[in-house]
Amino acid sequence: MFKTIGQTPQSSRLQKIQNSPNYRLGQFQNLHHTPMNKEGKSIWHVMYEYLTTPKPVDKAPMQSIPSLKVDLDNIENSEPTLIWFGHSSYLIKYRGKNILVDPVFCGYASPLSVAVKSFMGSDVYAVEDMPTIDLLVLTHDHYDHIDFETVTKLKDKTKHVVCPLGCGEHLAYWGFSESSFTELDWWDFKDFSVDIKLTATPARHFSGRGLVRNKTLWASFVLELGDYRIFIGGDSGYDDQFKVIGEKFKSFDLVMLECGQYGENWPYIHMFPEQSVQAARDLNAKVMFPVHWGKFVLSLHSWTEPIERALIKAQELNQKIITPQIGEIVRLPDELPDSKWWRF
Repeated sequence: MFKTIGQTPQSSRLQKIQNSPNYRLGQFQNLHHTPMNKEGKSIWHVMYEYLTTPKPVDKAPMQSIPSLKVDLDNIENSEPTLIWFGHSSYLIKYRGKNILVDPVFCGYASPLSVAVKSFMGSDVYAVEDMPTIDLLVLTHDHYDHIDFETVTKLKDKTKHVVCPLGCGEHLAYWGFSESSFTELDWWDFKDFSVDIKLTATPARHFSGRGLVRNKTLWASFVLELGDYRIFIGGDSGYDDQFKVIGEKFKSFDLVMLECGQYGENWPYIHMFPEQSVQAARDLNAKVMFPVHWGKFVLSLHSWTEPIERALIKAQELNQKIITPQIGEIVRLPDELPDSKWWRF
């Protein structure tokens, strides 16, 4: 279990972290004041309410959710092509290159396999189904985004990993060579080829796999694929960062934004669905893809509430939104599935 938790940054990595403008008072800081909990609510109060509040009867699907299984090695990808694996895990293919984001294929989102189990039908893909990964992108070190079992199994078929500052300590502890990963601070970028560039951008969240928080950074990312621009949102509460990023990059062909696992007791570290749609507008998004739902129960809402609320707000704001099934192909600019597959 201790191996699963990872390791707190130390030595030369800690020295680099301490030089970051986003690291103050012994930990990484958000751009704006970000309480973990609603004002007047202690962490113990929040935990008590979470454990004792009756969960909705439809907190998880009552039957296996529909999904598709495709051969990931043999998908035409002259244009950016995406396959979602549920929650915040997805594969982006572009002109022979494979970019995998926050993969969690172990069947749970926890340090313990008995907790936070995935929904029936959501685990149709495994590490063995993945093609060779040219770039593995990790947005932050929470268990529903960096899964020890998945990441270590992927090590030998992954060419390079990009993660926020400090997260490399986990990777090194798990056997990755220092040359196999790159850690980025907010607004750092790396060119991987003439037509693939990745920039780390701010997010409003927190980090930590044990009792100690915010020793590693959390981030969103801007992925530029030729003339296409994709936003990898990670986890984030709502603030003006989305408008700043939108103004800097002008517009996005596709934005993946969290839409789920929110709660009244933690309103600053996760967006409500209406805020997620507003964030898409702030980013000048042509298409929004709501993620961070459809696989795990990490909050008190029903499993379909996030997407239903997002659809209502998207119609109000005239925001194009897509809703592919797990395994369904999304291909820019025109193959944009929007079925209501969860209404079964």
